[in-house]
Amino acid sequence: MRWIATGLLVAMAGIFAAARALEHRHPAIGFVRAFAEAAMVGGLADWFAVTALFRHPLGLPIPHTAIIPRNKDRIGDTLASFLRENFLTARVVARRMRGLDLAGAAGRWLMRSGAGGEDAGARGGRLGAGASRLAADLLEALDQERLGGMVKGAVATRLHGVEIAPLLGRALDAAIASDRHVPMLDGMIRWTSRMLLHNEHLIRDMVHARAGGLMRWTGLDETLANKIIGGLHKLVDEMAYDPDHPIRRKAEEGLERFARDLQEKPELRERVEAFKAEMLENQAFQDWVEGLWETSRAALLRAARDPERVMAGRLGDALAQFGETLQHDRRLADTINRFARRTAVGAAADYGDGIVRLVSDTVRGWDARTVTTRLENAVGRDLQYIRINGTLVGGLVGVTIHAVVTLF
Repeated sequence: MRWIATGLLVAMAGIFAAARALEHRHPAIGFVRAFAEAAMVGGLADWFAVTALFRHPLGLPIPHTAIIPRNKDRIGDTLASFLRENFLTARVVARRMRGLDLAGAAGRWLMRSGAGGEDAGARGGRLGAGASRLAADLLEALDQERLGGMVKGAVATRLHGVEIAPLLGRALDAAIASDRHVPMLDGMIRWTSRMLLHNEHLIRDMVHARAGGLMRWTGLDETLANKIIGGLHKLVDEMAYDPDHPIRRKAEEGLERFARDLQEKPELRERVEAFKAEMLENQAFQDWVEGLWETSRAALLRAARDPERVMAGRLGDALAQFGETLQHDRRLADTINRFARRTAVGAAADYGDGIVRLVSDTVRGWDARTVTTRLENAVGRDLQYIRINGTLVGGLVGVTIHAVVTLF
């Protein structure tokens, strides 16, 4: 565009020279000379104006030229202030965020990217692939021995800081209140029945060993053993089929008392805490925690390296279902949108000054030539149109003035 504008100016100079030499031959040539003369003046004036923005015309230190290089720091400060006042104030961010449905957009994306979604093959496109690569690179870059030790230490610290006895007591209370302890009692009764069945010979041996010689000679020891075994089997069966059996009720009362003691009795709580401390110091438990972390890390790496396979399974189904929930549950969507809006407003309030200071410092750090080159590349094409328009408009003004002088 600079070549076109300069070529047009040179063409006007050539036309002016030719018209001035031939003007005596016909009066109409005077109009051509007037157009070319005024076009040269307009083109030169706009060339000076455009050039003066970025540098000294012809290298001459004319006052009020090279405006942008001389004022680059002020331009950076002004740009930063403009961004701060018009984009990064809490009021402006809140107004812009009020009309955004981020939860709905996230829900649509999850539905498309989840299992069975229309974008299931792409799994989120560049965003999902980039996030997967980043997660895999981070996991592989971290020191696994140190990270595993941090995880193990964090788990141990967390468990040390939690008093387990009251938690167990409340959990047992809640289970009893909702009859979730019944399967546990049933299981204990079934286990007792199996143990009794497999150990009948021990009862027979005990009765035989304690029976007198007369009882063994008459076979009454065997009869007594059968009666005892039969009575025990009958008792266990009655406990299994009768929820109101007295022994079963006693067992439930014992569970309730144990739950209450876990929450209220200091000595029992101390014993539970001592047992917990022993468990945490046990090497087998520490090895289990470490193995748990390694298993989790391997699973995370597999998921990060092959997100399509993971998203095609249960995780993809869960995400798609969550996306559908975001689409239809307005209360949840409003909560997420409100959280996002508050987060954005808070970030603008807390970090807005830092962002605009980054802009200002970046422009200040550029040298004058860099600023000039970047701005000229950004708007230079339109500035060359100014030169072209100046040349043509100047020519039209020149023709108009010549016509007025000639005709009137």
